[in-house]
Amino acid sequence: MALPPQLAAQVISLHDSTLTSAGGPPVSQPSALTGTASDAALWHWIGTNHYFNSKLWAEEDLARRTTVGDSEIALNKRAIDKYNQARNDATERVDEILLTELGLVDATSAQTDAPVSKVPANARLNSETAGSIIDRMSIMALKVHAMRVQTQRADVDDTHRNSSQVKLEKLLQQRADLGACLDALISDTQAGRAYFKVYRQFKMYNDPRFNPALVAERAKSGA
Repeated sequence: MALPPQLAAQVISLHDSTLTSAGGPPVSQPSALTGTASDAALWHWIGTNHYFNSKLWAEEDLARRTTVGDSEIALNKRAIDKYNQARNDATERVDEILLTELGLVDATSAQTDAPVSKVPANARLNSETAGSIIDRMSIMALKVHAMRVQTQRADVDDTHRNSSQVKLEKLLQQRADLGACLDALISDTQAGRAYFKVYRQFKMYNDPRFNPALVAERAKSGA
C-alpha cells in the first residue's frame, strides 16, 4: 500500500462526509471488513474510530440530561465506557497498519502487546502516534460540525451566531494544524527522520481482571 502524500486531507474528507450524510452524530458504522488489502483495512479502522467517537459524542450529550432518572444516566455511562474502549481499539489498529506499511514494526508482532520496532538509525521518537492524531482529528470534525450548526440556528440572536462563527474558524484552524502534523509525521517516518510506536492503552477499568472494584465484586459473589 502506498500512503497518500496528503493523508490528512483524505481523513478530513471521510470525517466530514460521513457526518454530512448522517446529518450529525452518530455516523453510520463502516461495513464489515472483507479481504486482506491493507489500504481497505486502514480506511475501515479510520472509519470505525470515527464511528465510535461519534457514538461517544451523542452519548455524552444524553448523559448530561437533568430530567431523566439516574438509571438512564447509568446506561449512558456504561455505553460511554464501551464506546471509548472501541474507539481506542480502532486507534491501535490504525497504528498497527500504518507502522507495518511504513516498515517500522515487524508485521507478525504488530498486534501483540509487545510489537517489535524496526527503527532507523538516528530517527527521533515522536511521542504522539499517527493513529492518535487521526483520533483527535475525528473529535475535531465533530466539534466543527456542532459549531457550524450553531452558526446556522434561527432561534438565537446574531451575537450567538457571530460568536459561534469565530469559534468555528478557530476549530477549523486547529484541525488544519493537526492535519499538517499528521502529514509531517508520515513524511518524516518515510524519510527515516522519525518513528512512532503502537501504544497500548490497557484500559483497566473495563477489565474485570484488573479493575479493583470489579475484582472485589467477583470475590464477594464467589465467582
